[in-house]
Amino acid sequence: MSGSYGSVLSVNVGRARAVPYTDAPGGATGIDKQPVDGPVRVAPAGPPGVAGSGVSGDAVCDLRFHGGADRAVYAFAREELDDWQRELNRVLGSGSFGENLTVLGMDLRHALIGERWRVGPDAVVEVTGGRIPCRTFAGWLGEKGWVRRFTRAGSPGAMLRVIEAGEISAGDHITVVHRPDHDVTVSRLFRAVTTERSMLPGLLVAAPWMEREQLEIARQYTAKLATRADR
Repeated sequence: MSGSYGSVLSVNVGRARAVPYTDAPGGATGIDKQPVDGPVRVAPAGPPGVAGSGVSGDAVCDLRFHGGADRAVYAFAREELDDWQRELNRVLGSGSFGENLTVLGMDLRHALIGERWRVGPDAVVEVTGGRIPCRTFAGWLGEKGWVRRFTRAGSPGAMLRVIEAGEISAGDHITVVHRPDHDVTVSRLFRAVTTERSMLPGLLVAAPWMEREQLEIARQYTAKLATRADR
């Protein structure tokens, strides 16, 4: 399956700054992403825990949980930001959720793990999972019970691996160029790793494409079930 899927509303990058609400080494975060003018280069990131963002000029401060090949780019839908604006009764500009790509016309909940998009003329990215909310995200937004609320909504955006480097600009079209032969969506994986872990063994069919934390959760849970069954 392929075809037009959406478009890029803005490309957002963040600079490192010290904050009191993160437990990242050094006490800094790059979650404050701001739209930038002109094309921005995206490229494959290096090994997890060593490499940062795949987006040129974007700071990743906590390499334990962000950056690296399987979390090189983060996308979130403008339509979802609009829904949160209404619920929270506050303005949420593009980049407010720490996303590198604010996209239009895309329901990222239904993107398949391993699905590939061409963004603009050259860049190709691959979906690896959704965002698991953390203390820094909660502190940045300053909303009561934010981790629980974001989790309950079940729409975590999409973490992306860069397959082919290229430049991305606001207004670029996003086209699906490949969908793997399974039914593991971002939403299903997110629910499984956060609130419905009994689903995890059935989602390992998507293991070759999953980002590292969610893959580890799935493997550990499945291994525990196997150990119990052998007793």
